[in-house]
Amino acid sequence: MLTIDKVYDAARVLEPVVRHTQLIEAPRMSAELSCKLYLKPENLQLTGSFKVRGSAYKISQLTDEEKAHGVIACSAGNHAQGVALAATKQGIKSVICLPAGAPISKVQATKGYGAEVCLVDGVYDDAYAEAIRQRDELGYTFIHPFDDDDVIAGQGTIGLEVLNELPDVDVVVVPVGGGGLISGVAYALKTLKPSVKIYGVQAAGAPSMYNAVTTGVPEKLPSVSTFADGIAVKAPGENTFEYCKKYVDEIVTVTEDEISAAILHLIENQKLIAEGAGAVSVAAVKFGKVPVEGKKVVCIVSGGNIDVTILSRVIDRGLHKSGRACSIVIELIDKPGQLEMVSHIIAECGGNVVSVHHEHGDAQAVNGCFLRLGMETKSFEHIEEIKNSLTKEGFKIIQ
Repeated sequence: MLTIDKVYDAARVLEPVVRHTQLIEAPRMSAELSCKLYLKPENLQLTGSFKVRGSAYKISQLTDEEKAHGVIACSAGNHAQGVALAATKQGIKSVICLPAGAPISKVQATKGYGAEVCLVDGVYDDAYAEAIRQRDELGYTFIHPFDDDDVIAGQGTIGLEVLNELPDVDVVVVPVGGGGLISGVAYALKTLKPSVKIYGVQAAGAPSMYNAVTTGVPEKLPSVSTFADGIAVKAPGENTFEYCKKYVDEIVTVTEDEISAAILHLIENQKLIAEGAGAVSVAAVKFGKVPVEGKKVVCIVSGGNIDVTILSRVIDRGLHKSGRACSIVIELIDKPGQLEMVSHIIAECGGNVVSVHHEHGDAQAVNGCFLRLGMETKSFEHIEEIKNSLTKEGFKIIQ
């Protein structure tokens, strides 16, 4: 059973294992949102994620017999690394079932911490089913990634650290997948400071806990679709669902574009690399999904293990979502000097053309064409300035 004493015990046990990630001020977002915003950078943990807290504490509580059997876990990648590291440090065999689509960086890191990796077709829930099968067949001790009171207590140490460093915190915003992180953080904070508001954030393409809390009935989603693999969970935990109902004020969702913009903001303004799951808390605040005006707010950046192969695509989406890049299509008469005129107008407005595609349409006049331009811009207002300038000079923007 989860108690505040258990959370404090977890903090004691984890003292030599985890980093105390100190709060980082976020002055630009604070000014934009009229609040005092801080980030809790769990992406700076040794394994790149908060997950090492819950897994290390859980393994510390196992009996000698359970340790002797070896441990098995399922994960999208972050819990895997926490279990692998904690088990290896105690000389325990670990087997980790990972979704086959998990980022290569997470797979390699898990192996690097000493675990045996089993790749499973599908998403987290499919990896879970395989881990349970191997547990039953081979006798391993199963380390659940979120629906376990010891794991939740380990994650709750984040709440203790937040309160110790910022006793007058008003709002804490937490990423949500299966619910282990927010259950621990919400339990610790609400127990010690009931006035604090706790908001959970899920990806719109994987809203399992959001749906469960909204309808009051936890159900398994038929599928999930988000690049935030760390929170791509089809069903909430039984225990975490109950904790969320009791201790969490509200759960909201954010889109893929909003997550991308949050990742870009953290890179540019905070010099922090966050994975999709880690950035959803910042996305929720940045795009007005939770009330923060006039409050002292902490966003938990839960992990930084993003696959570098998708980072450029994420940044590109973030640029478009933030008005830092755009594409427009102009209908032209195909004659000499048109491209030069368009380029001159954009340059005069301070835009930068980065791509040009010239094409003829079947439905157009014989001398008509489309000009598709990709541009680097400063803001949505800047985009409108460029479009207005082009329109003023007689150019027809069709997209």
